[in-house]
Amino acid sequence: MSFFYENKLEKQRNKKTFFSLWEKCPIGQRGQRGQNKENMSEEAKKEDYGADSIQALEGMEHVRRRPSMYIGDVATRGLHHLVYEVVDNSIDEAMAGHCDRIDVTINEDNSVTTEDNGRGIPVDLHKKEGVSALEVVMTKIGAGGKFDKDSYKVSGGLHGVGVSVVNALSMHLKATVYRGGKIWEQEYEKGKVMYPVKAVGESDKRGTLITFKPDPSIFVHTLEYSYDTLASRLRELSYLNKGITITLTDKRHKNDKGEFETETFYSDEGLSEFIRYLDATRDSLMKDVIAFEGEKNGVPVEVAMIYNTSYNENLHSYVNNINTHEGGTHLSGFRRGLTHTLKKYADNSGMLDKLKFDVAGDDFREGLTAIISVKVAEPQFEGQTKTKLGNREVSAAVSQSVSEMLTDYLEEHPEDARIIVQKVILAAQARHAAQKAREMVQRKTVMSIGGLPGKLSDCSEQDPTKCEIFLVEGDSAGGTAKQGRDRLFQAILPLRGKILNVEKAMQHKVFENEEIRNIFTALGVTIGTEEDSKELNITKLRYHKVVIMCDADIDGSHIETLILTFFFRYMRELIENGHIYIATPPLYLVKRGAKKQYAWSDKERDEIVEKFGDGSKIQRYKGLGEMNAIQLWDTTMNPEFRTLRQIVIENGSEADRIFSMLMGDDVPPRRAFIEKNAVYANIDA
Repeated sequence: MSFFYENKLEKQRNKKTFFSLWEKCPIGQRGQRGQNKENMSEEAKKEDYGADSIQALEGMEHVRRRPSMYIGDVATRGLHHLVYEVVDNSIDEAMAGHCDRIDVTINEDNSVTTEDNGRGIPVDLHKKEGVSALEVVMTKIGAGGKFDKDSYKVSGGLHGVGVSVVNALSMHLKATVYRGGKIWEQEYEKGKVMYPVKAVGESDKRGTLITFKPDPSIFVHTLEYSYDTLASRLRELSYLNKGITITLTDKRHKNDKGEFETETFYSDEGLSEFIRYLDATRDSLMKDVIAFEGEKNGVPVEVAMIYNTSYNENLHSYVNNINTHEGGTHLSGFRRGLTHTLKKYADNSGMLDKLKFDVAGDDFREGLTAIISVKVAEPQFEGQTKTKLGNREVSAAVSQSVSEMLTDYLEEHPEDARIIVQKVILAAQARHAAQKAREMVQRKTVMSIGGLPGKLSDCSEQDPTKCEIFLVEGDSAGGTAKQGRDRLFQAILPLRGKILNVEKAMQHKVFENEEIRNIFTALGVTIGTEEDSKELNITKLRYHKVVIMCDADIDGSHIETLILTFFFRYMRELIENGHIYIATPPLYLVKRGAKKQYAWSDKERDEIVEKFGDGSKIQRYKGLGEMNAIQLWDTTMNPEFRTLRQIVIENGSEADRIFSMLMGDDVPPRRAFIEKNAVYANIDA
């Protein structure tokens, strides 16, 4: 999970594990400055419209002009995507059986070097283009071996834009190829060739080495790579492609021993190890991971799963190493195979005879962590982000694989089978108990304005796309926010203290919690039916911007995490659709005479004090309630100047693991995480 900054003046104040940064102006609210650019009237623009107004952008020029079309954005996420594109080429070599080692290095200047021991990009003359095949691959959009089924039967990306896009968006890129006993080389500036491919030496090595430095004119917000973000993806790739050694080295810093931070990712067992890694902080109900690897109907299928004592369903699906967080036919096939097989076993065992109601599909997946990975020669993706698999033949292949795997396992492990069915029965009973609690939420939500929470101060605007709601810590801060807000489009919902930790609560307890019921009701979101107890309906969402606003202290951070855990587990679609934000109130107000300036960190405070000189007075805001309505508006709520952090899920499996670790019952991993990531702690004597 990540947060993106929504203020172009933000200086990337906060850095946290699995959080990355992005700056952008508030949508539709950054004033109208610059709208009358060049003072040109609409009529004048129409008159100037002619043949010269039509621009035909091709290839690298189009990539540089419209980079977000190729890498998602030009902030932190897009910056890291460049590395993934290059590494994916090496992974494709590995899947084809020609590579077993990939080394990634973050250099001192934030350039990145990747090296593999694959076959090396071909360097001989490309007949059609008349230049080296290396130059074609590096400079032509749509060029690559992935379109040739004889070269790559399965590939992580079939669009053929990867490394050429990286080249186009780099101020400098150098490609070195070890092939045919020689060392070949070519360099590029902003995608343009500096010199023809040339042999610069001899070597028995083979493989491809690429070093690139992102172009600061494209990535204007940040050029700094996150070690943790890259490590998370490389670790994931090592589990998905067992037997491949992947290393990550950071040359920007040295430890106390004078060594660069380095990690090696390697997996012998693949998804089974991945499951144990993800579920390390949960209490397992079984000794071993249930795993299967094989091929059905020409589709390679790999599945690993385990049941734990939690109340959440954690399914992670992949197609050719791509995380398909929107699911698709492989995920529906898994669910169908799992439900059919477990239902048949439970019925035959007689353990369901005393239940007075039917068992639903969700009951079979409560407390389940599973990974489904398939390799598809020609994947067809659907959905907004093109991460939903649409190949119909895959559904049957996965369903049959899961059914055969699970049938064999249940017969060979009767004790585990009994434990799983008991877990299913408990889930069914809890779901039945939660139905009444959900119905209370539904009744309040579907009512008119009179049915909204009494603490909610609503806005007058009726268009949800223009409305935002602040979930504010405490009644005191809520009162200040109500006074300082813009009543036209800003609503305020005060929350009393710390909400329930949903990571450790059964579903009916969640829906019985008053603060959580108020959130559901205020947002207009409904959840679940008797048939599908976890289906979320956001069609009547009343605000398209949900802002969590808490004190800038430890308790405030804890409350933020509790609320984010709730959204991640019960309203994940709101995060995926970009509706969830975190406000960033200042820590200090520095004054000297008529001059005053807010600071969001100790470093900023010290810089301001040094700028203002002797006699500066510092006010520390320990909570939102210490600011008056005008100050809260100016610093935290005014769209013209505020800084919002948009919550985005970058890596679903890693976010799942982190939430489980931070909010679960297992203390040692949480302590280790805090010790590693804490910057400092103030301890009162």
